[in-house]
Amino acid sequence: MDKVNQEEWLFINTKQNDPYFNMAMDEALLNFVAEGQLPPVIRFYGWNPATLSIGYFQKLKKEIDIEKVKAEGYGLVRRATGGRGVLHDKELTYSVIVPESHPAMPQTVTEAYRVISEGLLEGFKALGFDAYFAIPKTEEQRAKLKDPRSSVCFDAPSWYELVVEGRKIAGSAQTRQKGVILQHGSILQSIDVDALFDLFIYGNPRLKEKMKQAFYSKAVSIQDLTDKEITIEMMEAAFYKGFEKGLNIKLIPYEVNKALIEETEKLIEKYKSDDWTYRK
Repeated sequence: MDKVNQEEWLFINTKQNDPYFNMAMDEALLNFVAEGQLPPVIRFYGWNPATLSIGYFQKLKKEIDIEKVKAEGYGLVRRATGGRGVLHDKELTYSVIVPESHPAMPQTVTEAYRVISEGLLEGFKALGFDAYFAIPKTEEQRAKLKDPRSSVCFDAPSWYELVVEGRKIAGSAQTRQKGVILQHGSILQSIDVDALFDLFIYGNPRLKEKMKQAFYSKAVSIQDLTDKEITIEMMEAAFYKGFEKGLNIKLIPYEVNKALIEETEKLIEKYKSDDWTYRK
């Protein structure tokens, strides 16, 4: 690795915030990178309250038990990225914002996902796990990706998913807007599968149970893999190193400035609005 000529990217850790701030900050960063005001950025964050985020294309009323979400006190927000429902609770969330024209970024979503996910791979290795990429090999597996039956993210293996001990460990989603790639995703510290599945609408209880069992066999959190306590702070340190190594970059801690906060606050209103949340 050529450490002398490593490119410098910005690093922001906004810690825990509400769902509207979290999604607005990701979009604000995308806008600033698109306008050339910032170089590529990696951001870490968390969620307070615990929040169900739904993908850009999901049909909220058809797929989500909205009353249950409210009754449990969860936040609810629609992402600008695709994918399915994720309950953000005990996790480290990351986002990577980088121009599509960046020389290290392949043109296809799949290949760019693999490059960015090298940072995740190295992060898991830094925590002592044996992680690798899974690539769907059969026609049947590839067909499943195109026609997912579940509304729950982590439920279908997708291209270049990170796998530990045969189970998927990180769920990510990507969008490309204004010439910029935004990829964000969840790195699970622990997960309450029952709580997650109670938030979705199923045709019948048997289908729900079948989906849940399939999920157990594939989705895994860090605490499922080790008896040691791995704190969010340990995860932050490991994935900071992981992104530096995996992307061959030097991260420079960045203090969020007034202009970025103002852009974020403006976008918060969008993510709070029913027009956005109930758009499908």
